[in-house]
Amino acid sequence: MSRPIPPHRPGPESPSLTIPLDLNAVGPAAPRRAGGGRTIVLVGLMGAGKTTIGRILATRLGIPFVDSDEEIERAAGCTIADLFEKYGEPEFRRGERLVIRRLLAGPPVVLATGGGAFMDARTRASVREHAVSIWLRCPLPVLVQRVADRTHRPLLNTAAPHAVLADLMRVRHPVYAEADIIVDCGEDSVEHSADHVIGALKQGRQPLRVPVRLERGSYDVIIGADVVRRAGALLAPVLPQKRVMILTDETVAPLHLPRLLEGLEETGTRAEVISIPPGEGSKTIGMYEHVTNALLEAHVERGTTVVALGGGVVGDLAGFCAATTLRGLPFVQIPTTLLSQVDSSVGGKTGINTPFGKNLLGAFHQPIAVLADTSTLATLPVRELRAGYAEIVKSGLLGDAGLFDWCERNGAEVLSGDPAIQAEAIRMACAFKARVVIADEREERKTDGRALLNLGHTFGHALEAEMGYDGSLLHGEAVSIGLRLAFMLSVRLGYCPIEDLDRVTRHLDRLSMPARIGDTGRSFSATQLVRNMQRDKKMRDGRLSFVLVRGIGRAFTCRDVPDEAVLEILRADGCTP
Repeated sequence: MSRPIPPHRPGPESPSLTIPLDLNAVGPAAPRRAGGGRTIVLVGLMGAGKTTIGRILATRLGIPFVDSDEEIERAAGCTIADLFEKYGEPEFRRGERLVIRRLLAGPPVVLATGGGAFMDARTRASVREHAVSIWLRCPLPVLVQRVADRTHRPLLNTAAPHAVLADLMRVRHPVYAEADIIVDCGEDSVEHSADHVIGALKQGRQPLRVPVRLERGSYDVIIGADVVRRAGALLAPVLPQKRVMILTDETVAPLHLPRLLEGLEETGTRAEVISIPPGEGSKTIGMYEHVTNALLEAHVERGTTVVALGGGVVGDLAGFCAATTLRGLPFVQIPTTLLSQVDSSVGGKTGINTPFGKNLLGAFHQPIAVLADTSTLATLPVRELRAGYAEIVKSGLLGDAGLFDWCERNGAEVLSGDPAIQAEAIRMACAFKARVVIADEREERKTDGRALLNLGHTFGHALEAEMGYDGSLLHGEAVSIGLRLAFMLSVRLGYCPIEDLDRVTRHLDRLSMPARIGDTGRSFSATQLVRNMQRDKKMRDGRLSFVLVRGIGRAFTCRDVPDEAVLEILRADGCTP
């Protein structure tokens, strides 16, 4: 037996009269089946063909078709026009939201929604969680022609259809652009438009998501091809205001900035750009001052989001500027290198370099979103891919032996540019790092915890410092060498079996990764490298912390490493005394 929902208590903006709805009369009678696919929600202006195209889609896909307007009329027992006249638009939208939520909770259907339904933020959130949304985008002349005789539409009774639709397009199109898929439907027949939708569904693979859930805030790492172009839609749910300041560098800007600006403009997000020179030389106090001055001169507000478009240097600098401007601005990472996608973009560490060492000025400042676009990797030389891959290998070596097994099987495909394999590698590395960061966000544990992510870094940072951060040794290359040195030191101290060192060395060599200090093409003093390590920010009570291993996937922090053991390892790898 059906029953109406309980009466709604009006809020300060709600009308006193509430639509009585029988939600049990809504939707197909069949129960939801596990694994039955997702509902497809069609959005767009009146005249876009949502109902006609939706019926064709439903037939081809073998699932029911549902029109939300018809379901609202059934639940309310009167027409849409009557509902508008009697209850007003705000109350109609509330009822519409309840009906759509009910439909989304049912079995998979093709759901055609009213033109204003997707404008409701709570409805969009429900659709985003439970369905695939498709915007049927139509040019104004086609829409005007199609709605010319529709006198039953309340919104068309207020002015000329052309003026009404033009106003609706201006307001609604930036919100419709948040749909998962956009399909242009012009003067084609509805059958051809349905073909376009079917094709878009087949090609429109949803990006991978890695949730990072922290006490002070949560965000998602979104991984997939061309997510930069869809940045407006992907960021819309989390941006405090539709205004962003993009920090990028002069190398990245011509490659990826136009797509980002196009994606943001699509959703009506206003963007301004600050460009800096590429390379580690931009992570300085002087450049920090330049960027923060530019932010303040632009009159940013606390809801203005700083977007980092670039590699680790851009991300670290942008994050530190965001953390300290107006005591903290929201921050988005759009890393464009494999290294930054799997390492620096996740976890909230930001900072700049000083003459005394790397990242010695910084702050913990978590992003509100990370967009890792695998398409950007196609612009990278293989050397940059190897540098990023070192951080993926590191994750497996320090705490996930299964990930290292995967690397041994698939590492060559990551470096050769297989997009699906790259996306999976990024997902696994980010998921691992997220687990570590969640357990120890600010690296406060005295042993293990987030500090384990520094496996190979103590050696690597010492090499980078000695080479002056001039770009001749990439950070990932230094880490790759440092990983083998950490295993060598662990074997030397009796913690790790030599077989695991041999296995790591074979993997690095097979993929032509830097594995030895000699791979830098430079000679180093072991004593000087140890001095560099002693200036590292991981020093505590005057003692340097090393991350060592008891085997693959079994890292631990250690503060009792004799200097002579470190010197011996460095000399064994080719350093002078």
